[in-house]
Amino acid sequence: MKLSLRLVSAVLISSMLLVATATEISPEAVAPRTCETLSGRYKGLCWSSNSCALICREFEQFEGGHCRGFIRQCYCTTKCC
Repeated sequence: MKLSLRLVSAVLISSMLLVATATEISPEAVAPRTCETLSGRYKGLCWSSNSCALICREFEQFEGGHCRGFIRQCYCTTKCC
């Protein structure tokens, strides 16, 4: 007995819809993006990410900071929208 093309198509579409609705992404699974901005207050080469983060938090109202790059510079970080 042959299955009709309409029946096969209906079963395939139904199974695809079922899979698509069953795999929801929880908000905890999506990590917030982090934006970086070159610090305007940190002077000199950045050797300590702790001091960079302190300058960014205390004087530039960012959430943190870290050193990076070949020419070690301080980048302040915050969560992006």
